[in-house]
Amino acid sequence: MELKRSFLVFLFLFSLCVNAVNQEAILSKKPEKKLSDYEFFNDAVAQIPMENVLPYVLHSALFSDYADKHRFVYVPEGKKAKFIPNQVYDFPVGSALVKTFSYPHALNGGRMLLETRLLLNQESGWAAHTYVWNKEQTEAYLKVTGHTHESMMYFLDGEKKYVDYRVPNQNQCKECHLKSNAIMPIGPKSRNLNFSIQYEEKLANQITFWMEKEIVENHVPLDLIVNWSDDAAPLTAKARAYLDINCGHCHMPGGSADTTGLNLNLTETEDRKIGIYKKPVAAGRASEGMKFSIVPGKPNESILLHRMDSLDPGVMMPESGRKLSHSEGVALINDWIISLK
Repeated sequence: MELKRSFLVFLFLFSLCVNAVNQEAILSKKPEKKLSDYEFFNDAVAQIPMENVLPYVLHSALFSDYADKHRFVYVPEGKKAKFIPNQVYDFPVGSALVKTFSYPHALNGGRMLLETRLLLNQESGWAAHTYVWNKEQTEAYLKVTGHTHESMMYFLDGEKKYVDYRVPNQNQCKECHLKSNAIMPIGPKSRNLNFSIQYEEKLANQITFWMEKEIVENHVPLDLIVNWSDDAAPLTAKARAYLDINCGHCHMPGGSADTTGLNLNLTETEDRKIGIYKKPVAAGRASEGMKFSIVPGKPNESILLHRMDSLDPGVMMPESGRKLSHSEGVALINDWIISLK
């Protein structure tokens, strides 16, 4: 009987280990060579996470050459992320944010996984690592220098198009994620999560579900940010939401572009700082002779829109993270500038 009891205890402990994220790998200063070494997924190809790794969806998301994104959060057992109004949650050491980029597969109706980006909160702060999926779609491997997936198919207005999808190198990751000289997450803010998604167990509000799972502290969620692609939403609210998620993480106090004086985060209220009749600090040839970031009623004279639409590496904004012009985003900001008359 004692032997049987010991065997059952062993099986129980073994099952816990099988379903456990590799905490040691998250905290290690040396990144793992393979994505699977972190054990975030039960089935990485199908993007089915471990039980204690939760999927999440942003209500208003950043443009990345029309790639789809699959997001997950992990917080160590017994710890909770802290709520900070209008900022990303303050996640405890040992937490991880996982984001996989993919395109629909042209042949089998499935998905072509491109890259999985990790943000790992270590004792010294957040560390960013990128794992590129192989052609066989069996594993993703650490890639520090970046990578190009050639002729990736995407859809625009129902039409098939192709792009050489560029995976950023490690320094380019820092361009977007740098705040006050430290790497920080961008998306998971209360105002961008306060809506319901379908979990395996049930349909539930994401913040409520996170509190049920005890990975965030109790708080009153902020009003939901507008989805910039929602046709029914007010134009100005959509434009500000788009600029916030696509530009505001750099163009904000403490961001990598804060010296420009152009603050595009959602909480900015001063017209000049948003760009209206604001002269560029040092746009150089990127300004194309135009005088202001935004000229109300005149999108063709607005530097901000020109740089959004450009594909010239010396002009385009953002400088990395895209090879395509986002036609829907450009159209939105164009209409918003016209409305500022």
